Amino acid sequence: MEERDHFLLELLRLEGRGDFLLQETCRGSVGCMDTPEFRCEDCLGTELYCKACTVGRHVENPTHRIEYWNGQHFKDTNLRDLGLRLQLGHPPGERCSNPSSIHNDFVVLDINGVHDVTLCFCECQTAQSRTTQLLHMRWFPATTLEPKTAATFRLLHNFHILSFESKASTFEYWQTLARLTNNTGLDPPKDRYSALLRMVKEWRNLTLLKRSGRGHDPGGVDATQHGACVVLCPACPQPGKNLPDGWEDTPSEDRYVVCWSVLYGNIPCFSQLTLTFRLARKNVSSDKADPGLNKGWAYFVEEDTFKKFLRDTGKQPQEKSSCASHNAVNLAETKHSRGLAATGAGTVDCSRHNMKRPCGVGDLQKGERYINMDYLFFSTLQHSKDVVTLNVSYDIACQWSKNIWDRMATYPCQMHVERGTKEFVFLVPKFHLPAHVAFCQVTYSHNLIKGVGRTDGEAPERGWANINPVATSTREMGPGSRRDTLDDHFGDFNWKKVTNFHIILFRKLVAAIPQRDQHLTDFNDFNDTLVAERPEEVAQWKVAIEGWEADRSQTNPFEVTTTTMSLAAVRLRLSQKEAEDLEHGLNYSLHMEVSPSVLISTGIEIEDQQRRLEREYAALGAHPTDLQRTKLQERSNTLQRKIEQWCKVQVLYMSTVVRVRASDSAKKPYEVKLWLPSQLKGASNEFCEERLCRYKWELRQAQAFDALDDLRRHLRLRSHLYKFKDNQLRGQRANTRAAGVITKVELNIKTDSERYNRAWTALAILSGDLQEHSWRDDLPKLEPEHVRGMSDGYIGQSEGNRTLSWIWKARGVTTGDREGETVLTDVLRVEWCKSRARAHRWTEEVELLREEMRRVCAFFDWHAAWWRDQAGRRIGLDVAKLEGLEAYARRQAALRIMMRDSCVRKWSAVPASLPQVVP
Repeated sequence: MEERDHFLLELLRLEGRGDFLLQETCRGSVGCMDTPEFRCEDCLGTELYCKACTVGRHVENPTHRIEYWNGQHFKDTNLRDLGLRLQLGHPPGERCSNPSSIHNDFVVLDINGVHDVTLCFCECQTAQSRTTQLLHMRWFPATTLEPKTAATFRLLHNFHILSFESKASTFEYWQTLARLTNNTGLDPPKDRYSALLRMVKEWRNLTLLKRSGRGHDPGGVDATQHGACVVLCPACPQPGKNLPDGWEDTPSEDRYVVCWSVLYGNIPCFSQLTLTFRLARKNVSSDKADPGLNKGWAYFVEEDTFKKFLRDTGKQPQEKSSCASHNAVNLAETKHSRGLAATGAGTVDCSRHNMKRPCGVGDLQKGERYINMDYLFFSTLQHSKDVVTLNVSYDIACQWSKNIWDRMATYPCQMHVERGTKEFVFLVPKFHLPAHVAFCQVTYSHNLIKGVGRTDGEAPERGWANINPVATSTREMGPGSRRDTLDDHFGDFNWKKVTNFHIILFRKLVAAIPQRDQHLTDFNDFNDTLVAERPEEVAQWKVAIEGWEADRSQTNPFEVTTTTMSLAAVRLRLSQKEAEDLEHGLNYSLHMEVSPSVLISTGIEIEDQQRRLEREYAALGAHPTDLQRTKLQERSNTLQRKIEQWCKVQVLYMSTVVRVRASDSAKKPYEVKLWLPSQLKGASNEFCEERLCRYKWELRQAQAFDALDDLRRHLRLRSHLYKFKDNQLRGQRANTRAAGVITKVELNIKTDSERYNRAWTALAILSGDLQEHSWRDDLPKLEPEHVRGMSDGYIGQSEGNRTLSWIWKARGVTTGDREGETVLTDVLRVEWCKSRARAHRWTEEVELLREEMRRVCAFFDWHAAWWRDQAGRRIGLDVAKLEGLEAYARRQAALRIMMRDSCVRKWSAVPASLPQVVP
């Protein structure tokens, strides 16, 4: 801050002639005596030169910006107006014996602005074409027919990298060039935006072909195969590239270390399916007017074949979800598609390393349809035919995988995969899993499947953060330009991953080793304790889990087998008990049709109906319609009659209630106090028969468990709906619909909480007289902060220190002895299996990371050898082109060797993996 004035004055000083204020003659050449009036903004220094020397010094820099001193201030000019004329086809400064006519209106785009240039093409007998002459100058022509506009290679490269890092659009870059040329609007440059669009599109395609070695193929560009231009994942298993010879013969129990890779799902190869509705495209242009240049050579599938498949296959019914995401799947159909040619994009990624897979990207026409994702899945599988085990992760895998093979049978033969020699494991990403039902959480969990390590399946979701910002520009593009642009961004994203593997894998391994050791220690301590107390049961658990890992059609040892007490089950048990009493001549009923248990259970039902009616009256609003009021009044009358009938029977079993009810002044049915046993004892300590209290106890306990089950189910549904709404829905209409569904779920959550609290309060009152003291272990008091999703912490808690609400840890009770051995054994078995799974997954993670390090080095060695082989493939070309082909191939090979050496140096510090034995 102390130097601010000094810096400001120095900036202003440069607006004048500065150090050359008193210079009277030009020093640009020997003997030059002309007045120095011109200064270059791009050359080093601020010295002034005369007109002739300025032109002479810029023969090799025709796009430098020039300003001249008019006696009062500097004013912009350009080299064309000063007389600079370029001669193409010859070295700078050399004259042509047969130049073309002068082109005074040629426009060159460079990183410092838009420039008018005067040039002549060479028309000698040995002259190259005009486009070739421009390319030899490192100027990219906007057209091959009479080019009048070009962009420098450095501008195209500059924008290429800038668009990857900032997601700037071509229009924004053109606006930048225009303002660099003239920022006043008084003399705007000639509009070359359309030309820049065309040059950028062609530059992206040529760069893609060059970097994938297509220029070295004797068959030329036309010999390019689908998926041949992708940046492959060096850490995934690539048979013939980074796997050892004979890897196919590896024992199955060790194969997960060798065959580990990811789809947008999981392939050991690991693969994952994902989609985003951010990458929508408006219904502008067409494939005929704006064809793509990549033609399925990279990440997008070949468009014509894809569209033909969708047309020929026709509309297939979307199976309804049987999981908690049922409503969310239906919400996908509300996806706004009017005016859109594509509502989003689906992809298949390597879920372990977050890299796009070849021919694994395609457009979505309407919501999340299975047929689109099927095509992408089977299309990318054609590039993994040698992989044996495929771990496929998808946030709705539980539904999508059900009939996938039946759907495959209806698709064209070229999309089929050989199932007999492959193993497919379907999983749900870890963040999405809590929104699924309990069965899915133990069937599709990454944490429980052998060989998965610590893969979470969410890597592609994190990748959308990189590509979604480009959606603002691609949604306005034609179909071909959009696919080529996204292909280019996907390729750069993959390349950045490749260049950072030496850091990424090192960090992961350093973090994984202590975690592995800690979880192994925890499991061994837990296992030793259980073996000492229950050796036979632990042995059975080990056999069961090993059998399930080998064949997942067997009983899942992670699944809880004890059932939670339900209200319906308790009613049945009480009715059966009353039937047994009648058989033995014991009749405790004082009414012909209503037994004591029926009285209490009916009272609990009426209590729930009262609360429901109260909520509906509260939601009626200030100005209800006659129809709304009529419906509520009819329901109110029905409930009133039901209460009156119930109260008449209640007097037979609870005579003291007459005295208590005499003081009631309720006017509406939902205000009537029923005076159930717990209410009677809590308010007036009136006598109540123990048998009725026992019935009430068991029914209230069952009600509490029912309420907890419903509460957990609605919390899972709410979590899924919120994430779906935030990530996928756009527009007022779709968001309003989704908000309506979420509001209903929130109301259900509130209702479940109130129902649980009513049951808990009744249990707390009755527990003293009935000598029940341990019930709070299973049914703690429910506070507002406890009502949160499985993946939600207290307010202010981060992911690293959040705690799980007790509602997700509460264990169920059997319908028999509540504190029996069955429950304890079941809980211990599940916890033992999960503890073992954690130890195994971290052990696998360490082994996988070390194997991936080996694979990366092996892949770089293979790729270097591959590039060396490309050096001499083309023949019949001129010497200069052959030298360029060989030089590029040698440089790429040397680069891969340097990348391998960088990995070796970084990983030499990796701590050695201590041998571990996991039961």
